[in-house]
Amino acid sequence: MTYQLEDTIYTVEVEKKKNKNTYIRLKPGNVIFITTNYLTTKHQIKKLLIENHSALLKMHQKVQRQVEKSNKFYYLGEVYDIIIVPTMKKVEVIEHNIYTPSETALEKWLLKRCKELFQKRLEEFWNLMEEEIPFPKLRLRKMKTRWGVCNKKSKVVTLNTELIRYDKQCLDYVIVHELSHFVHFNHSKEFWNLVAKYCHNYKEIRKILKG
Repeated sequence: MTYQLEDTIYTVEVEKKKNKNTYIRLKPGNVIFITTNYLTTKHQIKKLLIENHSALLKMHQKVQRQVEKSNKFYYLGEVYDIIIVPTMKKVEVIEHNIYTPSETALEKWLLKRCKELFQKRLEEFWNLMEEEIPFPKLRLRKMKTRWGVCNKKSKVVTLNTELIRYDKQCLDYVIVHELSHFVHFNHSKEFWNLVAKYCHNYKEIRKILKG
């Protein structure tokens, strides 16, 4: 079975189990993966796809944006062309080109920039906040599902290194978000009011980070 979303033809794969509910998700390789009950018929699956067309379309468009973004090199919200010059001794940024001796050198340069910039912005917002919070230790890690983590007990803030690819306002929001957890270790109304105090447009930034 196939199903079309915009110009893309998806293969529909169905896995039947004893579960009561039906779940639909998109998988790499243009696959719509459906988990459903053993009694669900092919006709019901077709009907299900049609009824959920709008939701599937949004999922498809999100995947397309992610693919497009992954095919380009972003640094602080701007697109750059990567030019490998083996004879160079260090990475240089000239206009919208990044010249590097190798991909390994580029990754090391990016990590160094993360350490420098993330630490600088963390200190700046810690100094800006009027609330009494401990000065946290910064850790960097590439994460698939989270932009930041606050460990209140150990006083550590972990930031996703992928933030280096986004505009600085995205980094600032995540830092404010995690620092605010030292005051409100939840996502209550009070927490979001505190975030808004230091990051007025946090709702718009959250949409950007959700892709």
